[in-house]
Amino acid sequence: MNNILYSIGHSNHDITAFIDLLKINAITAIADVRSQPYSRYASQYNMESLKTFLLQADISYVFLGKELGARSSDISCYQHGKLQFSKLAQQSQFIQGLERLKKGMKSYSIALLCAEKDPIECHRAILVARQLHNENILVKHIHADGSTETQNNMEDRLLHLCKLPESDMFNTREQLLNKAYEIQAERIAYADNTMKEVAA
Repeated sequence: MNNILYSIGHSNHDITAFIDLLKINAITAIADVRSQPYSRYASQYNMESLKTFLLQADISYVFLGKELGARSSDISCYQHGKLQFSKLAQQSQFIQGLERLKKGMKSYSIALLCAEKDPIECHRAILVARQLHNENILVKHIHADGSTETQNNMEDRLLHLCKLPESDMFNTREQLLNKAYEIQAERIAYADNTMKEVAA
């Protein structure tokens, strides 16, 4: 199995520049982890249009937003109306999505696709890539300038963003990272007031 998984955020990239970023990194398949595979501000990334552009570039496409998206219809995944990444990661559908990714990695060089430009602001890094990173899969995030950032390096940024040290006398790096992931998940997680009302 290819042990490298990439991620990319489409942001408002010109589609040609986006395809170039994929080609530079030898991506052969996109796994779309957007819960809703459509963009209000960049219609070239609506599912049907995107699939056409990717096909022309000989890049495969699969929609995994149902399995690996950052929303859920399961009330057990919410607390006070806010989606809890830690709970979503334990759902059988999410786990099945990870297994599909790992199976696909045997034949393809895959990039996770979501909307956010910076992976640190997106569940593709804070939720999905985190789980795979913990399984010793090398995750590389593709940035708009063509550079790549490993999940390890993103975690260094995450600690800094959350104003946490890389280590201290009382906590290991792993413990501090868990806290940082928790803080960032709370910042970016989907909120659904209807779930809050039902839970109440």
